[in-house]
Amino acid sequence: MTRRYWNINLKEMIEAGVHFGHGIKKWNPKMAPYISAKRKASQGKSFLIVGTKKRAADLVASAAIRARCHYVNKKWFSGMLTNWSITKTRLSQFRDLRAEEKMEKFHHLPKRDVAILKRKLSTLQRYLGGIKYMTRLPDIVIVLDQQKEYIALRECAILGIPTISLADTNCDPDLANISIPANDDTMTSIRLILNKLVFAICEGRSLYIRNH
Repeated sequence: MTRRYWNINLKEMIEAGVHFGHGIKKWNPKMAPYISAKRKASQGKSFLIVGTKKRAADLVASAAIRARCHYVNKKWFSGMLTNWSITKTRLSQFRDLRAEEKMEKFHHLPKRDVAILKRKLSTLQRYLGGIKYMTRLPDIVIVLDQQKEYIALRECAILGIPTISLADTNCDPDLANISIPANDDTMTSIRLILNKLVFAICEGRSLYIRNH
């Protein structure tokens, strides 16, 4: 039988500390029916991974790059999705600036202007670098911390974008379309879930390519 690398077994979850939640006072009883993660691969769909915890930033970027997904790992700007026309314009300007820099068009400008443009590029790369090639709204959004990324989840709900979210014991699994009960504080837990999702997405992409 073919091994599914995105399958999650109990031993892996315990070793990663996935089962360690918050204290009983923060327990949300709605978590009880949720016992496992569900594979969510796409058929030609685009994914956006959102995780702005400082410690998880590198994990988010690495996972997104491996799965060829867009990602936000520094800061979620309010309206990033709901004000898509503005975000789309900023991304277009960002791509134009990068192209101009690569073509060495900055060399003809005064040093002061070059310094300003490079600072602007650096800021754009830091906060929008993970979505610089996103030309339309994502089909699916993966959220690593429900409470920290609440604005992102709310924007997805407004726009009707399906979401997959890690849900610790102090979270409400109903806020996402698919909730994965897991500790969202430890890096081992986040890494395990991300790795499983990456395998699922990559497998889904392979199926899509073979069928088209």
